[in-house]
Amino acid sequence: MNSPVYVLGTGLSHNGSAVLLKDGRVCVGIEKERLNRVKHDGGNDNLAIQYCLDAEGIQLKDISLVVQCANFDIPDRNQYKGKRLFTEAPDLKIVDISHHLAHAYSAVGTCSFSECAVMVIDGCGSPLDQFLKLHPEQKTYINLEILNEVQMVCEKDSFYHFDGQKLIPLIKDFSKMAEKSGGLFSLPTTQHSIGGFYASVSHYVFGDMDDVGKLMGLAPFGKSGVYDFEAFKFKSGNLFVNEDWKNQFTNPSKGYEYFKNNFDYYANVAKWAQEQVEKAVLKCIQNRLEKFPHKNLCYSGGVALNAVANAKLQDSKIVENIYFEPAAADNGLALGCAFYGWLEYLKMPKVPHDGSTCFGKTYTNAEIEAAYNKEENRKYNSKKFSNVNDLADYCAEKLNQGKTIAWFQSGSEFGPRSLGRRSILAHPGIEGMKDHINLDIKFREDFRPFAPAVLKEKVNEYFLHGRNSPYMILVDKTKSEHLEKLKNVTHRDDSARVQTVEESWNSKFAKLLTAFYKQSGIPVLLNTSLNKKGMPIVETPEEALDLFEITALDILVMENYVIEK
Repeated sequence: MNSPVYVLGTGLSHNGSAVLLKDGRVCVGIEKERLNRVKHDGGNDNLAIQYCLDAEGIQLKDISLVVQCANFDIPDRNQYKGKRLFTEAPDLKIVDISHHLAHAYSAVGTCSFSECAVMVIDGCGSPLDQFLKLHPEQKTYINLEILNEVQMVCEKDSFYHFDGQKLIPLIKDFSKMAEKSGGLFSLPTTQHSIGGFYASVSHYVFGDMDDVGKLMGLAPFGKSGVYDFEAFKFKSGNLFVNEDWKNQFTNPSKGYEYFKNNFDYYANVAKWAQEQVEKAVLKCIQNRLEKFPHKNLCYSGGVALNAVANAKLQDSKIVENIYFEPAAADNGLALGCAFYGWLEYLKMPKVPHDGSTCFGKTYTNAEIEAAYNKEENRKYNSKKFSNVNDLADYCAEKLNQGKTIAWFQSGSEFGPRSLGRRSILAHPGIEGMKDHINLDIKFREDFRPFAPAVLKEKVNEYFLHGRNSPYMILVDKTKSEHLEKLKNVTHRDDSARVQTVEESWNSKFAKLLTAFYKQSGIPVLLNTSLNKKGMPIVETPEEALDLFEITALDILVMENYVIEK
């Protein structure tokens, strides 16, 4: 029997990760932050790679190929912010690819299309000199003006065609880096990128770079039309940022208290910025598709996590089918590296992906019991269910009574969203539940919304557009007749970042939703990530128990074990 072919992808910029393919299919993948508990961490990749090797039960010598990607440099095989594991495998082949190529392959490797267009939009990709060193044959796709630029320029958006095996670049746009002036909007992004613009406004509004997605959550509290100037302009088909918008904003946040005292002002700024991004994304993608039409589109890069802009893009009908890559930000680079290795470098045929984005390892009963049996956990009550339907019925009953449940099942999600493997779950309609979770469990800002997880076959009944949204990456509107019973998962403007739950790769979560529907008459649960503010999503049983201890969570379910306070 032939040995399996393993390809390892590793991403070393911020949001570092590692992904292992076995014969063209993802067998394991993890973000570094889940292991060392430092949010958005990157750099040295030993932890994430070792996790993948251990989960699959293999060694470096079993790997056929490694593909790697870092933002601003080409990592040395033996040293990168510390000694690397590859020093022990000097014969192992290591290939380097550029930032946007990794984003693009992460999408085409996991999409269902046999052929498609691919759009990548983010804040900052590979510098031009590094890009040309890696891909000298692509010089012809780059504007002469960019090639002659004396300052450092980096990728800001890229458009490709995927023919089922390889990516062909069609349009590559680069931008100068934003000037490091120390001013209000000085950030390590490109000057003319949508991602850079959004990050700088987020920094202005919140005073930190912890979670750019907060801006999208704040925007519905603002009013349209307060500001009548444009952030972006198009020239010769390329996107540029109008620098003079920065002169309009002179009151940056000085911390959370200051933000709260000036809430309406910052909400209006967020609303303006969100609307600017929506227009820019649509215009940019429309421009590319007019030149190179295709009915299928893959979309990746950090900007592709903007669920509101994504819904507008889908509603625009500029293409028939869009696949939004669930790990669209830099955590997905390792996934793209691995698929590049399989498809482009090894020239192996694409293997259909099952739609799952849960690539973590499953923890055994023994590992769960070892964590739970520590002295400090004796104060909790516990029981073990032998039947998954009985477990679902019991948990559904508790949720219907208003209990909050930490739900820890199987391999963890890869990407920023908890989808029913590492989730906090609650009733979507009980009065005060949203505020209780924000205040006493997540310890985060009270304006931030929670997502509804809904049985896929019921989405049309409860939400206006009935979008298929398995990765919680599109917004919809809650239907008016269901606003009261879904008050904890419906945002200020009646929007909801829906997750449609599929039994094929999320069966235990689907069973729980079905049981809750039978008991409550509502096929929807509040679903948010199993963490608190500033903390990466929980990975291990020990971490789940620690979070359970320090928050107001009522119940922790790990596989078939139920632990209650």
